[in-house]
Amino acid sequence: MRIQALTLLSALALVNAQKLNNRHLNVAHRRQATSASSSASAPAATSPPVVSSAPPPPATSSTPTSASLPAAAPPASISAPVGSTSSGSASASSVTTTTSTGPPPLATGTDIPALANITLGMPTHAPLPPATTYPVGATPPVSGAPVLPTTFVFRSGDWPVQDKVPDTSSSQVAEWMKELDGFNIPNINPTADGSCLGDPAAAADAQNRGWWTCGGWTRSTDITSCPDKLTWGVSFDDGPSFYTQNLLNYLDQKDITATFFVVGSRVIERPTVLIEEYMAGHEISVHTWSHRPLTSLTTPQIVAELGWTRKAIKNVLGVAPTTMRPPYGDIDDRVRAISLAMGMIPIMWTRTPSGGVFDTNDWRVAGGQVNGTDSFNTFNTILTNATTMNNGFIVLQHDLFEITVDLAIGYTLNAALTHNPPFNLLPIGECSKIPTSNLYLESNKNTSFPVINQTTGGIDIDGNGTPDTKSGASSSSNSAFGNQVPLLFALMLAGSALIFGLF
Repeated sequence: MRIQALTLLSALALVNAQKLNNRHLNVAHRRQATSASSSASAPAATSPPVVSSAPPPPATSSTPTSASLPAAAPPASISAPVGSTSSGSASASSVTTTTSTGPPPLATGTDIPALANITLGMPTHAPLPPATTYPVGATPPVSGAPVLPTTFVFRSGDWPVQDKVPDTSSSQVAEWMKELDGFNIPNINPTADGSCLGDPAAAADAQNRGWWTCGGWTRSTDITSCPDKLTWGVSFDDGPSFYTQNLLNYLDQKDITATFFVVGSRVIERPTVLIEEYMAGHEISVHTWSHRPLTSLTTPQIVAELGWTRKAIKNVLGVAPTTMRPPYGDIDDRVRAISLAMGMIPIMWTRTPSGGVFDTNDWRVAGGQVNGTDSFNTFNTILTNATTMNNGFIVLQHDLFEITVDLAIGYTLNAALTHNPPFNLLPIGECSKIPTSNLYLESNKNTSFPVINQTTGGIDIDGNGTPDTKSGASSSSNSAFGNQVPLLFALMLAGSALIFGLF
């Protein structure tokens, strides 16, 4: 019975994952169409166990899972999504797909398939159980952070519907909206769908909007790379998933730590995986509740997406992150201002000066557009580009699917470790020289950030009308964040108008 239940939960979780991946593909298609229509040039590119109750997966969908789709039809050639740096230059790169020549090997639960056989429809490994479980009250490896809180138990009605933009009429969102008081949120209309093609008028004004999606526009508040040459800021998006444990086991074997950008809807499903990530020394960051393009949402919707995910992480770990990553990298000055007002620094990924995007395209393998060979070739181009840069880099990878995890633990991480010259693999906060304690509101020692509205004596992370968290409880100061954005926060405190227009 337990095996049958696990099988059912695994299948339903794959449905959820495929829905999320479909959104990746839909948004990418729209952006690629825009890129293709513009003139461009190709870029170079162990403790007593704890039982946590996970919520029942959402209702099944007619959307096929990665295990049910055939891999016979060859995918079409597509253009890799590219953009430009903050200088605004645009370029494009083409990736031609190939099809695998023969059946993939039988999965054993530990072996990684041959590169060309990592493709949609490949046999799946059995999900692995947690390597370590942690008791309530365990001390995390973060200086000044509180001990693990009471075991998370999912209760129906306590949380928004999974994988949907949360209701903005809730009392929780009303409380979180107060965090914006005193900060100037730019009066920028939401985009049609977060894509350049879907909103030509917004795309034409991308530089003024600071829109990363169209043109790669950034601000000094964005973390886009690591300062030290040959340093890779390792990160994984969209989990925790059933296959994140496979990745965690590998990272432990190789003594690698990474940054995990987690989706709130997945956190309440697999809280024990999130705990293992955190207790193993990995960095945890916000990646929204439903993984929608944030520029397409209203301000209350963005607050809800960030607030509910922050609350989920806090309920499971006892800490609230001070960083976030927008899904699809879809951010503009309005989204930045909201994120910063809520105490979260945006973390993106790297683009080359010529517009090449450090995206492994691993999610496209899970979507059936390319196979593992194509994705790995893209990654090798990224490493080649990285050796020519005077700073380090951040790469987009995912732990939502078995396919993307197999690519990471079988190929990309090893390629970087064995590269000549070798790369230094670090989580993004560490590579950015930010003390780990400053990555969480409760343990933060930085008196310059976050600059949060705390007129009521703290932040109401739970959204129940009572402040429960206060930043900077420790009196010692650290300026890791403050060195990056001192002018911004000085202006925010002064209530100056249109602060982002100055960058």
